[in-house]
Amino acid sequence: IMMPVFRPTADCIWKSFRSSQKKHLVLTGSRGSGKTTLFHALFPAGTEGLTTWAIPGKGVYLKNNRTSETIQIGRFDPNLSGTENRMQPVLESFCEKGTSFFNFFLNSSEAWITIDEIGYLENHAYSYQNAVKKLLAHKHVLMVIRKQDLDFLNELQNRSDVFAVDLDQPYGNAGCIIMASGQGTRFGGNKLLEAFHGKPLIQWALDATAGLFSRRLVVTVHKEIEQLCQKQAIPVLLHHLPFRNDVIRLGLEEIGNDVDRCAFLPSDQPLLKPESICSLLLCAKNHPDFIWRPCYEALPGSPVIFPASFFEDLKTLPSKKGGNLIIQEHPDAVKTVPASSLYELKDIDTQEDWQRMTQVPHCFFSL
Repeated sequence: IMMPVFRPTADCIWKSFRSSQKKHLVLTGSRGSGKTTLFHALFPAGTEGLTTWAIPGKGVYLKNNRTSETIQIGRFDPNLSGTENRMQPVLESFCEKGTSFFNFFLNSSEAWITIDEIGYLENHAYSYQNAVKKLLAHKHVLMVIRKQDLDFLNELQNRSDVFAVDLDQPYGNAGCIIMASGQGTRFGGNKLLEAFHGKPLIQWALDATAGLFSRRLVVTVHKEIEQLCQKQAIPVLLHHLPFRNDVIRLGLEEIGNDVDRCAFLPSDQPLLKPESICSLLLCAKNHPDFIWRPCYEALPGSPVIFPASFFEDLKTLPSKKGGNLIIQEHPDAVKTVPASSLYELKDIDTQEDWQRMTQVPHCFFSL
């Protein structure tokens, strides 16, 4: 299984967070995953909040960024084994000064407060935990949370008002079915192999989805597309069935048992950006019961991400019908993320569409 390698940018995370309508933002991940880099991209230096850092062999310190007041919240314990978690919490610092820091920020005029970071030292500092929860009730909070299976850390990340980004696997266990079975009747031939700005039209879809999904599958009736995918070690399913519902069913039968949600991606939208797919996936992971799709102003588009709860409905679609039938039947289950431009949602069905798309300014291209 391919693990995600396309890293979400700060802009992508902000777009996803705003679309989710959640209140707080959490970054987590293993050491070296990029939490600190993203944190500072999201909130430049000087933002009101708390900063934590460690001095190896000595202690862990907590700083009020507004007043510069600093306290020690962990002491190095040489008697502890291993190479990590060798600090003992200084509970009196948490309970007294640490708690007062939060009371200070409660009275701030700032809407957002940052905490970099919360870790295992806080797991038994109960008055400090209560102060964190009180802050969450009154402010928007960006938190960096150490990646450990501890009660308080799990509680924070699993709150219904938290948008969490795990940088080790930011998009969860998501699949993608690239639909490449059209005959190109209105175009006058197999458009997917025609060169669009230097590469086959379908290659834009292959490149836009690279590194974003745990399972990816191209479903096609074209032997040439099967060969193109095989050369790039991209899983492909060749079939000879005629309709869109066949493509959906065959794709889900192949990968549906291995994923928690699945994106259905047309292969003729060359200006769709990886960042837009990234935003959809982040939202789908944080709101796992909803159908997610991009939109530009009031115009909805593709790809569409369906949670696994809709897979059986998708596999039993009527002949010639696609996922839009499910969307029409469940309008309250659909949420959207804004695309960066209308061009992202444009597909190519005719020669006239092709000519118009070739005239799009290069600033709208991302690959």
